[in-house]
Amino acid sequence: MRSTRGKSDPTPVAAGILVRGGDILICQRHHTDRYGLQWEFPGGKLVDGETPEQALRRELKEELGIDARVGPEVFRLRHRYPDRYVEVTFFRVDSFEGELKNWVFESILWAPRATLASYNFLEADRHLVERIAGGEIV
Repeated sequence: MRSTRGKSDPTPVAAGILVRGGDILICQRHHTDRYGLQWEFPGGKLVDGETPEQALRRELKEELGIDARVGPEVFRLRHRYPDRYVEVTFFRVDSFEGELKNWVFESILWAPRATLASYNFLEADRHLVERIAGGEIV
């Protein structure tokens, strides 16, 4: 499908903040990926016609093999990297069916909320990570 976005419009991305007790699931980008070995929340780009919630469910199935129940939107940001401009919508995910499988990442782990800021997150996510670690969000 052809995109209807203009060249100056951000690429829409949906990401999930998976919560288990006091832990948050974080994913390390594969070492061969752009921005390899940096940490992020799982998710990905929307394809034409998808809502952010639909995209997140699809991405979580593709990346982690789970059927997620996407909760409320908790944060939204726009960030311009040297090679891309993104608008990321983050959703809380409290439950899912299936066992987590790491199909695309270098590593995945459940990190205690308070330790999140000690991981090398993608630049766009760092403000959100600080807010999550501080208990303001999620």
